[in-house]
Amino acid sequence: MIKFLDIQRITASFEPQLSAEVQRVVSSGWYLLGEEVAKFEQAFAEYCDSTHCVGVANGLDALTLILMAWREMYGWDEGDEVIVPANTYIASILSISRAGLTPVLCEPDEENALMDATQFPRLMTLRTRAIMPVHLYGQVCDMDAIRTFARQHGLKVVEDCAQAHGALHRGTRVGALGDAAAFSFYPGKNLGALGDGGAVVTSDRLLARIVRKLANYGSQEKYVHLSKGINSRLDEVQAAVLSVKLARLDADNDRRRQIARRYIRQMTNPLVRTPHVSSWLGHVFHLFTVRCERRDELQKHLAEKGVQTLIHYPIPPHKQEAYAEWSHLSLPITERIHREVLSLPISPVMTNDEVQCVIDAVNSFE
Repeated sequence: MIKFLDIQRITASFEPQLSAEVQRVVSSGWYLLGEEVAKFEQAFAEYCDSTHCVGVANGLDALTLILMAWREMYGWDEGDEVIVPANTYIASILSISRAGLTPVLCEPDEENALMDATQFPRLMTLRTRAIMPVHLYGQVCDMDAIRTFARQHGLKVVEDCAQAHGALHRGTRVGALGDAAAFSFYPGKNLGALGDGGAVVTSDRLLARIVRKLANYGSQEKYVHLSKGINSRLDEVQAAVLSVKLARLDADNDRRRQIARRYIRQMTNPLVRTPHVSSWLGHVFHLFTVRCERRDELQKHLAEKGVQTLIHYPIPPHKQEAYAEWSHLSLPITERIHREVLSLPISPVMTNDEVQCVIDAVNSFE
């Protein structure tokens, strides 16, 4: 079986340095709010063409903390609105709800499944405060259109970069394309920890300071709490792991692109639609997601051929029980995407023979 993502092989590819770094930090006796986190924060901010990075516990917290900070900074009211893609992973939407704001669902572009800025005028109200583009599957949204609309209407832009570490837009990395950005370091990400982790990236010094305060129980001085914060911290071990992996991120992303090019060029099955790529440097292929009207049959066929696949995502957010108040909504593009998508194996440690096996298996589907 060709695994969808062979985490063990990826981890092994960083040895022995990875284990040595983990052991060094464990032996130090300092596990939170220390030099490893500070070192990684500086390196990752620079990598993202930004000036500030705040390590937090996970990507959901990163998004939530940005919105909480803006509420504190700008006095946004409970229930004010954030425009978010309708076909994203539910964490994007949960962050808005957790921050006491209202998600407004935006249908994606049919061609690339990314946020469609042409939908904004009909979605905007007097209570709209921000836009949350999600660089889905690792491809950058149309940030020119999104930022232009945001500037015209005085809106904040928070990038959800959970799937797009290292992607570029006109020479600038994601993380520096809006007012703030959130990253996840879940183990399966292009830059993944050995557990959960996340980060807020921004060039807004005040925002970074307030996010850091909110993530530390609302405190900047021990036992003095200025806000109703939360506990969300990146630990020293995960920061050290991420520092090791960051040094190889660009090379790993290049390998993902090489595999994606082979897939797109050599998958010739008319029943299977490969991704539309607007910019090769703007896509880091966290996922290689194809579309097929007979998706479930294709997935079964690939499993029989020894290829493991996953569905990202089987149920759209507006059909989840958690958001039962949206069950009446009709979002045909989103619903069609969720019925048809299937993610194929892609990772920097796949061999050329494994890539060819996936291609042959897809092309043999009838």
